[in-house]
Amino acid sequence: QLQLVESGGGLVQAGGSLRLQCSASGRRFWFSDSDIGWYRQAPGKQRELVAGMKSGGTTNYADSVKGRFTISIDNAKNTVYLQMNSLKPEDTAVYFCYARVVVNIEGTYVDHWGRGTQVTVSS
Repeated sequence: QLQLVESGGGLVQAGGSLRLQCSASGRRFWFSDSDIGWYRQAPGKQRELVAGMKSGGTTNYADSVKGRFTISIDNAKNTVYLQMNSLKPEDTAVYFCYARVVVNIEGTYVDHWGRGTQVTVSS
C-alpha cells in the first residue's frame, strides 16, 4: 500500500520561507510517473489545490500562490517539494501531498493522500 508522508511544516513569520517535502513508501512508485500535487485546507474552508504537476511535467498553481510557490521533484530522491516564499498569514493551513496513480491500461486510477503538515504564518 502506497503511503505519502509530508514534512517541513512549521511556524514562520510573514515574508519568510518554508520548503515542504513529500516522500513515498510501501510499494514501488515514482512521483514522476504520476500526476501529483499539493493541496491545503484552512480551518472552516474546503481543501484547495495549491500546486500541481502532471506526469509530463506541466505545472499549475493557484492564483493566490503564483510567483511565490514552486512545486518540484527530485527524481534521485523520489521526493516532491513545495518551496514557499514570501509567505502570508492567509497561507496558514494544513498542507497535503497528493498523487494519482493509474493502475491499469484502461486508465483506472487511485488517489493517494498524505496526512498533512501544518504551516502557520504569523503576522
